[in-house]
Amino acid sequence: MNYSTYFTNNSTAKITADLIGRPLTYNDGQHLMGGYIVETEAYLGARDRAAHSYGNRRSPANEGLYRAGGTIYIYSQRQYFFFDVATQELDEPQGILIRAIEPAWGIEQMTANRGGKSGVLLTNGPAKMMQAFGIHDKHWNLRFLDDSPFSIDLDNAHKKHAAKIIAGPRVGINQSEPEWAQKPLRYYVAGNPYVSRMKKRDYTENHGWK
Repeated sequence: MNYSTYFTNNSTAKITADLIGRPLTYNDGQHLMGGYIVETEAYLGARDRAAHSYGNRRSPANEGLYRAGGTIYIYSQRQYFFFDVATQELDEPQGILIRAIEPAWGIEQMTANRGGKSGVLLTNGPAKMMQAFGIHDKHWNLRFLDDSPFSIDLDNAHKKHAAKIIAGPRVGINQSEPEWAQKPLRYYVAGNPYVSRMKKRDYTENHGWK
């Protein structure tokens, strides 16, 4: 299956859940870095009060969400950068935030990129993941996945399977919008230590994989 089909042939929520366990890699030209996706968040476009495209707001900053499914949308908050992929058809501004990966490739280089931080601190959050890849700008924003150094492996033979995937509220959503703040649109591997805000007491054997 190609990216265009994968990111448009289902609801954004279903795609967000299906990404769990898939390999995400980034090649900086010298090093292949990446890991298995363990945490994702869905954003449902114009009706979603937590989405950058709520009310069909459109600007150069969020243009990536309006592109065809499979387009990279990188945005920044302060000095931090975040990696999203647009879903659905052109001008239907939905997308998925990749929040965390369990490192598997290029760990030594990712550790160097994170200033020596290792273990769960390496990639247990969306900004940390981008720092681990050595990304500090929006250079790849608006590029299609096929036309970038990022890769999400859609081969089910290479996918890790979680013993349990939890759907819960998204992180950092304004609680003044209780309906959208509490919608279960964040998906993560139960017990995986690389999931952001996962408490040590909740870690499970084998990191939550089958």
